[in-house]
Amino acid sequence: MPADQARLFVALSLPATVVDELLRWRAPVVASVAGLRPVGAGSLHVTLCFLGSCPGDQLDQIADACEVVGEMALPRLSLGEPVWLPAQRPKVLAVRLEDLGGGLEDIQSDLSGSLARGGWYEPELRAFTAHVTVARAGRRERVRLMELEPPAAIGWRGTKLVLFRSRLDSCGAQYEALRTIELGR
Repeated sequence: MPADQARLFVALSLPATVVDELLRWRAPVVASVAGLRPVGAGSLHVTLCFLGSCPGDQLDQIADACEVVGEMALPRLSLGEPVWLPAQRPKVLAVRLEDLGGGLEDIQSDLSGSLARGGWYEPELRAFTAHVTVARAGRRERVRLMELEPPAAIGWRGTKLVLFRSRLDSCGAQYEALRTIELGR
């Protein structure tokens, strides 16, 4: 990527209790499924918009566009069922989120619209599905699908979005928070 470009995404932060439950639930799964690598605890989040490569000199404008969601109500969420993504030849183990009342979907829609109007994001054609990626298969690994018990259905209110810069290196993606947006202001 050129030096004047930044790889960006916007995500919902998870509270420590949710991260702890995901780690507790995931440990025996990763141990029993060959080829799965756990996502680091500090990297667990809910991606709302993946922007990809954006002009580095527009970071403040992109962050300002994310502020459109600051006054929106805090979404009510709960951990849901595990899911293998994509369904054919999965490479990712994730946990779906139950979006009680649709608040997170509304936030994602408004955020997506704001970033698209600025020319930094092209909304996906498929419907938004709130999830947390907890493990990934290695590049050459083939994962054996299996039925999994869900994690405990912990409920919480989402309170923060973060605009992240993602840097890829030999250890995987490293995330740098560029701006945090408090919800429900």
